[in-house]
Amino acid sequence: MCRSIKPLRTTTGPASDEEILAAALQFVRKVSGFRTPSRTNEDAFGAAVADIAASTTRLLQSLPPKKETPARN
Repeated sequence: MCRSIKPLRTTTGPASDEEILAAALQFVRKVSGFRTPSRTNEDAFGAAVADIAASTTRLLQSLPPKKETPARN
């Protein structure tokens, strides 16, 4: 859907809060069609970003750590 959202579940450790928030912001921008919302839509936009960031955090915390895949020769 949005190529600029990078995978947050990696083998190098948990994603930071900043990475999760950035991904949530990109998602809401893509879905809403707004790069920056108007003052009228600002509260709804911010609430959506917060909700998605919280859901993403819960999801990542509930998944097992990602394992490295062995290199193929």
